[in-house]
Amino acid sequence: MRPRTRLRTALGRRTGAGRATRTRPFSAEQRLAGAGSPRHPLVRQGLRFLRRRPAVLVALALWSLLETGQTFLGGYAMARAVDAGFLAGRPGVGMGWLAVGAAGILLGAVGTGRSYAGVAALTEPLRDALVRRVVHGALGRPASGAVARLTQQVEIARESFAGLVMVARSFVFTAAGALAGLVSLSPALLPVVGVPLVAGLAVFAVSLRPMATRQRAFLAAGEELADELHATAAGLRDVVACGAEDRAGQRAAERIAAEYRAARALARWGTLRIAALAVGSRLPVVLLLVTAPWLSDRGVTAGDLVGALTYLTQSLSPALQALVHGFAGAGTRLTVVIDRLTAAPDPAPPPSPGQPEARVAGRAPAVELRGVTFAYGAGARPVVDGLDLTVAAGEWLAVVGPSGVGKSTLAGLVAGTLAPHAGQVRVHGVVVAGNEPARHAALRVLIPQEAYVFTGTLRDNLGYLRPSAAPATDTELRAAAEALGMAELVARSGGWDRELDPATLSAGERQLIALARAWLSPAPVALLDEATCHLDPAAEARVERAFAARTGGTLVVVAHRISSARRAGRVLVLDGAQALDGTHAELLRRSALYRDLVGAWDDGSQPPGTMGDPDGVDPVAAPGLAGDGGHVVAHGAVAQVQAARDLRDGRALGGQ
Repeated sequence: MRPRTRLRTALGRRTGAGRATRTRPFSAEQRLAGAGSPRHPLVRQGLRFLRRRPAVLVALALWSLLETGQTFLGGYAMARAVDAGFLAGRPGVGMGWLAVGAAGILLGAVGTGRSYAGVAALTEPLRDALVRRVVHGALGRPASGAVARLTQQVEIARESFAGLVMVARSFVFTAAGALAGLVSLSPALLPVVGVPLVAGLAVFAVSLRPMATRQRAFLAAGEELADELHATAAGLRDVVACGAEDRAGQRAAERIAAEYRAARALARWGTLRIAALAVGSRLPVVLLLVTAPWLSDRGVTAGDLVGALTYLTQSLSPALQALVHGFAGAGTRLTVVIDRLTAAPDPAPPPSPGQPEARVAGRAPAVELRGVTFAYGAGARPVVDGLDLTVAAGEWLAVVGPSGVGKSTLAGLVAGTLAPHAGQVRVHGVVVAGNEPARHAALRVLIPQEAYVFTGTLRDNLGYLRPSAAPATDTELRAAAEALGMAELVARSGGWDRELDPATLSAGERQLIALARAWLSPAPVALLDEATCHLDPAAEARVERAFAARTGGTLVVVAHRISSARRAGRVLVLDGAQALDGTHAELLRRSALYRDLVGAWDDGSQPPGTMGDPDGVDPVAAPGLAGDGGHVVAHGAVAQVQAARDLRDGRALGGQ
């Protein structure tokens, strides 16, 4: 039977406590996606989102002005071609004006094409923010419909937002060009076209709120249907075994019928779009024809009427149709989807009496493992076997051991990303249940080897783990930059509010940003899982000392350099069946494995420490000798090799 690992490490006597909370701050894009309820209008959030991207908006507006020019030239050139050209008996002049109109079409095409890049620059950050919000909510509080939100509704929001930006931009600039053209032809044309246009927009605006309500019901019915079908498919064998086919089919049929009713209700309200289009784009054509004699008495020429009809049929009517269909479909979908994606997750149920998760204990150890066992698979050999470990608040622990021995596994167990098969993990007295790391975000922060930097400003990245009620101030950001040695990176990035392009950052720069994000978080326990592997030794030392100096902070480092172990107050050596802890000097005397690690990390030079150990074995000065298993037997034939911890005796050298 494999011996159980028993280790009780009491590291210091300082205590500290974190404040339990389930909230977590977000970047500027996530604050846009923060409270999309009817009481928190999306218009205000959208304006805040757009104000953070002035350069993109200015470029988008400038390219869109080309469409205004196209619209203006289209109707005006047609009117002049008729009046000054063909009706005046000058076909050359008429063809010239038509050529001007054709040039305007080419000009508008260039503007439309350039506008797509600006729309993409607005759409992709929104999608990233929504994905982060959905994933965070699903990790923190698993809920039904999470898969549908991530795979379907986020894409609905992305496509709807892009479509709305395009149609709204096109309508505004097209309408501006058309109305300016009507005034330039004859002011008498403006009320004939403008009044029904405004009336059509009003009819459409009245229908938006009811349509949003029906759209919300339709999406909710879709989520319920997806959940029902998923549950039925997952338990199909049980359904058949229990003879519950009819009941399962009835429940699925009810969900399908509910979605069908919601779709029909949405379609009925959609008929108002037809009325809005009829009033706004068809009625002006009829009015122009009916009022032609009256307009003629007021100086409107035949060319002016042709130009007005051109504005209506070629510009205003298509733009209005795109606007109505876009906002009726994509607009209501976007409102409802963002409302559902950004709604606060259901609160966690209160802990039952006697549950240790009720609150963070004021004098509890920072990290505590009780008989923890973990293996990657039911039949696999345990990576961590019966481990007991206690780390007091404010201590600095380095974890070392051979590759694959379980150092990262230990970090994952403490962080809650892995669930122990046996035993219990506590962080400041709170039981870490595993596979729900977001619920314990206020207690610990894990920085892995591969750092993640998202699209957004440096301020957004560094303040990501801060509570929403206490965002990082400029003073705190400067303190983090000074403590971690990233002032040069801040200057090179253009300051806190300049948007970052993660693709342009080196691996070391991404690690510095992730480390500063963790340093600014309120979590009292920091877990560095080889999080400084892309930094040079001096930068690594500065980072580790900065984390160790955090007020009330506890630092656990999975070391990849011996210097990390030498700096730490205590060192934990993992070796499969055994685990030892102590200071660097103590472990050099007590642990043959630790001396081997020190020797390897020191490039093969003879490690410091006392020659010999209780087993009568000295470490090999330069690993890699033929047949060398890591130790040379002190007694017996020269160069006789035996495996570690399998020695025949532990006697003194005896002059041999």
